[in-house]
Amino acid sequence: MPTTMPFALPARRLPPPMSAGAQLLDYVDFKWLMAGEGHCIDLDRLREDRAYASGCLALACGSASATLRAAGARLARMLGRSPD
Repeated sequence: MPTTMPFALPARRLPPPMSAGAQLLDYVDFKWLMAGEGHCIDLDRLREDRAYASGCLALACGSASATLRAAGARLARMLGRSPD
């Protein structure tokens, strides 16, 4: 009888799905608020690349715009990261 391997989860945590309307709106708001400060954001990369996301969140955290800082903090919570 063949032995089966137990199901193994990937080592890295997958980003949250973008299917929920509220989450999608948070991503899009963040992208356009960053664009207003001259930063072009790649949403796919933001979700998949931890280093890229950390850099984007750090830029948002250091912004003079309270709206962008709040959007960055919301996104950081969604991604399970702290904006550093």
